[in-house]
Amino acid sequence: MNADAQMAYAIFWTIYAVAFVLFFYLFSQLLRIIPIYGVRTLIQAALVVLLLTPVESAEAVNWWIPAWLHGGYEGILGRAEESVRAFSNVALAGGCMLIVWILDLVRVRIWRRR
Repeated sequence: MNADAQMAYAIFWTIYAVAFVLFFYLFSQLLRIIPIYGVRTLIQAALVVLLLTPVESAEAVNWWIPAWLHGGYEGILGRAEESVRAFSNVALAGGCMLIVWILDLVRVRIWRRR
């Protein structure tokens, strides 16, 4: 890839990261109405996994794309194997985040006992 493509790639990820941080903050403020800590953090964790899980592009070497975007686009085009590869990354990241979420609930439970 040439320098212009690399610059566009960097600009995309910068804009995507800033937009995610802003969206996550606003969504977290909206979730404050949910009184149960576990439900609130589970929704936040699902949001992080869904929007931030990357998958490597099949067309460009060393380029990473948001998995939901790549999987959805490839699914629309009818390329099931690429779509499954993207969404399996999301499932793997979801499993890892589920473990982190459970550990966080244990941490909060222990902290509240003190």
